[in-house]
Amino acid sequence: MVFLRRYRPEDAAALTDLYARSVRHYGPRAYNPAQIAAWAAAASVERTASRCSDGRHVLIAQDDGGRILGFGDLEDDGHLELLYVAPEAEGMHVGSLLYAALEAHARQQGMTRLHVEASELARPLFERRGFMLVSRNDLMLGGAAIHNYRMEKTL
Repeated sequence: MVFLRRYRPEDAAALTDLYARSVRHYGPRAYNPAQIAAWAAAASVERTASRCSDGRHVLIAQDDGGRILGFGDLEDDGHLELLYVAPEAEGMHVGSLLYAALEAHARQQGMTRLHVEASELARPLFERRGFMLVSRNDLMLGGAAIHNYRMEKTL
């Protein structure tokens, strides 16, 4: 069984590891090795701890044994920055569960719009939930050209 809870500072290292493992596992489906390496290298415990402790709403998905299966966040302006699922949770709908809870929180807070920069991999999840494509973003990450999609949804 999967349940959700709020972020705790002691989660930072596990979330950083999950982020990098997720990128390395799912990334090859849409990105080349240089892009994956640069993306995975962007993870750091300090950066994770800073982001997750800055006031945003961060949810952790975990199983009955306490194993972290995914995480996601929502900033006060409706920006979804992080939504990552552990490779071992593939097919368990953890991303959908996290997203639904984040959207419910946004609605409870009176937000009227959500926005995200979705990877090639996450774009279908957001499209299925009513997000509209705004633009493709071409950027450099760790010396590698990579892209994502700016998307938004009116609540």
